[in-house]
Amino acid sequence: MFTIIGFMLTGITLGYLFRNIAWLQKTEKSISLTIILLLFLLGTSVGSNQLIVNNLATFGGQAAILALSATCGSILASWMVLRFFFRKGGEQ
Repeated sequence: MFTIIGFMLTGITLGYLFRNIAWLQKTEKSISLTIILLLFLLGTSVGSNQLIVNNLATFGGQAAILALSATCGSILASWMVLRFFFRKGGEQ
């Protein structure tokens, strides 16, 4: 994990240092295509894994519960921040 974070921080640092080089500014399209290719390969590896495919309903249910919980928690947290930190002067 630290290796991945190290590579990411190195890329960020190099991108910041060489941000004025013209050909580096034209990498946006290739980055998008690379991400699409990686997502496709991830999908094919998940689709070829029998364990995941056989338990897709279970994993889907767990994913739905996690997504619903995260959404409700975010709504609650944003409501609390709005209520306690952004009150108008005369309102109680």
